Amino acid sequence: RDSNATSPPPPTWMPEGPSKPPKRPAMDEAKRARRDSFGPWGDPSIKYLYYCPQMKELAHSIAAQPTKLTICPMEVSWAKFPDGFPNLFVEGAEEIRGKHVAFLASFNNPDTIFEQISVIYSLPKMFIASFTLILPFFPTGTAERVEREGEVPTAVTLARMLSHIPMSRGGPTSTIIFDIHALQERFYFGDNITPCFETGIPLLLEQIETLPDKSDVVIAYPDEGAMKRFHTFFEAFDEVVCTKVRQGDKRLVTLKEGEPEGKHVVIVDDLVQSGGTLIECGKVLKARGAKALSAFCTHGVFPNDKHERFTGSDEFDNFWITDSCPQTVSRVQGRAPFKVLSLAGRIARALEI
Repeated sequence: RDSNATSPPPPTWMPEGPSKPPKRPAMDEAKRARRDSFGPWGDPSIKYLYYCPQMKELAHSIAAQPTKLTICPMEVSWAKFPDGFPNLFVEGAEEIRGKHVAFLASFNNPDTIFEQISVIYSLPKMFIASFTLILPFFPTGTAERVEREGEVPTAVTLARMLSHIPMSRGGPTSTIIFDIHALQERFYFGDNITPCFETGIPLLLEQIETLPDKSDVVIAYPDEGAMKRFHTFFEAFDEVVCTKVRQGDKRLVTLKEGEPEGKHVVIVDDLVQSGGTLIECGKVLKARGAKALSAFCTHGVFPNDKHERFTGSDEFDNFWITDSCPQTVSRVQGRAPFKVLSLAGRIARALEI
C-alpha cells in the first residue's frame, strides 16, 4: 500500500436520515390521467367483435354461442363517397380503448377487400389491448405456387398484406383461418401476424354420426392433395383416393386406391369452385359400386351459380358446406342436396385461445 496516497475528500453533503421519495409532481398526475383515458387493460373474457356487412348473420351467431367469453357485436358504418371510394366510420372507437377486439372478414368478393383492409389496419391503432382477425376463407390459397415463369402466387400477396397489419398494445395480430388450401402457406406470413389454422372437419364428423348407414361410410378424396391435407382426421374410416390423369388436353378422374363398392362414400375437400372434379369423381365411384354419394367442402365458392349443377341432380344425397362464403349460403340455403353447417361455434371456441 502506498503510504503517500491521500484519502478522497469527504462529500460536501451527507443525508441526516433515511431519504424520502419526492412528492409526485402535478405533471405526473396529468400523464396518468391521460393514460387512463385510453382505457384500462380490458378483461380478456370480453371480446368486441366488428364485422363486414356480408358477415353480419355469422357475427351475431358467434356472439350467441355458449362459451367462456362475452362477445359483443360492434358496428362499422360502410358508406361511400360520391366517387365510389369507401367512407368508413368505426362505431365505439373510444369505448374499445384497452379492450380485446376482433374483426370478422370476408374476402370472397375482391371489390370489398380494400374497404375491409382499411378497417383492419385502423382497429389496432385505436389503443386496443389485442386484435384478432377472423378470416374463415383465405380466397387466394389455391394460387400458392409457381409452375412456370410469369405466374403470380397471389396467396403470397394476400399473406403479405395481412402481415402488415399494425401491432396493437398487446403485440402481433392473431388470425383465425379455416382449412387453408395448403398448410405450408403459414410460412407466407410475416412476424407481425400469428396465423391459427382451424378446420371444419368436426362439423362433418357430427353429420356422419347422424346418417342411418354410418357404419357403411368411407371417406374419398378427389386427389392426392386432399388426401394429404385431411387423412389424419379420418383414421377411423376406410378411405378411397381418386387421382387425375391427362389424356390429351383432358384431365380424367380415375380410382387410385380403395374400395367403394356397397359403401356410402363421402368425398372430402377444402373447397369447391365449379364442382367439375367432384362430379367426375362421383361418376367413377358410382361406376365402381358405391351405393350412395355425399360431399363435404368447407368453402363453397361456386362462382357464376355453379351450385346449380348439383341442385338439379340427384347424384349426391348430401352436400355439406359451411357458412365461410356468405354469398353462397343465401343461394343454396334450403335447397337439396345442400346443407349449410355454421362455423359460429368453432370460431367462438377459437377466440377463447
